[in-house]
Amino acid sequence: MLTVDYDTLGLRPGDLLLDLGCGFGRHAFEAVRRGADVVACDMAHAELVQVRSMFGALHESGEVAPGGLGATAQGDATRLPFANDSFDRIIASEVMEHIPDDATALDELTRVLRPGGTIAITVPAWLPEKVCWALSDAYHAPIAEGGHVRIYTEERLRNLMRSAGLEPGATTYAHALHSPYWWLRCAVGPTNDDHPLVKAYHRLLVWDIEKNPAVTRIAEKLLSPLIGKSVVLYARKPHRAHANAETTTAEAAGAH
Repeated sequence: MLTVDYDTLGLRPGDLLLDLGCGFGRHAFEAVRRGADVVACDMAHAELVQVRSMFGALHESGEVAPGGLGATAQGDATRLPFANDSFDRIIASEVMEHIPDDATALDELTRVLRPGGTIAITVPAWLPEKVCWALSDAYHAPIAEGGHVRIYTEERLRNLMRSAGLEPGATTYAHALHSPYWWLRCAVGPTNDDHPLVKAYHRLLVWDIEKNPAVTRIAEKLLSPLIGKSVVLYARKPHRAHANAETTTAEAAGAH
């Protein structure tokens, strides 16, 4: 189940892509299948072990072009272990809402993105997230350890991107059918996986992912702009971002 649209991101074969907060690798795997070289980065070692194993399986099955890269790296979003201007494309999916210092994290993502490169950031959309927070304190931090620490509006995320030196572009919404699922989970208790209604709705979502029927595709298209669980913002790093910053610093130094 993908949240990011790779065509909108501009991903091309041979691009070097960073999947920050990769989790179990859903975006990383699709990117490497499309011919990109991928670095999947996360703080959780156990998840990276599984991602590394899956990269190996994709190579063995021939789903990755010869010489294609599928690598993993353990790292903190606020102190990324990569050089400036390293990546052609970046995906940070459902990560920023977990990071207390999101401005520093976005500065780091901008630093490692090459000039002219593009980034896709996905976060929980404002309305579905507000409902979840209202229904249960156990859904988010501080009660939920490692849980969401803020609710984003689209404008808040756009302003954060601009402050980091990015040029925000297209916005899309995704996963409308997942919003009622999480509202239900919050209503009965976010950790109550055995509730009959939760189990029934989960079976529906699995069926949708496996079968991709027309009825749910149509429902997603119609409902996602209204209640899509995720909002996706795409942005570009200007070619002169670093040059402008260096000029400003030099001018400031000369003024003294």
